Amino acid sequence: MSATDKENEDDEHVLGPIQQDWGNREYIEVVSISIKKITDFLNSFDLSCRSKLAGLNEKLTILERKIDYLEACVTKGETLT
Repeated sequence: MSATDKENEDDEHVLGPIQQDWGNREYIEVVSISIKKITDFLNSFDLSCRSKLAGLNEKLTILERKIDYLEACVTKGETLT
């Protein structure tokens, strides 16, 4: 085995783990970015759902008040005008 072959073999032993480490780091970065995107979507979805549910809650409250009024009118025997 020549000195050049020995140096090339040593380089491969050093570069292999370094290249694998970079590959792992890139994979971790991709996963981290994907998790951030999912989190951003879920937070946006949560905000949207809360807003829509608040609107529905207001409408239901108005309907409940109208029903209470109509029940009171019927109980008293009043006519609706």
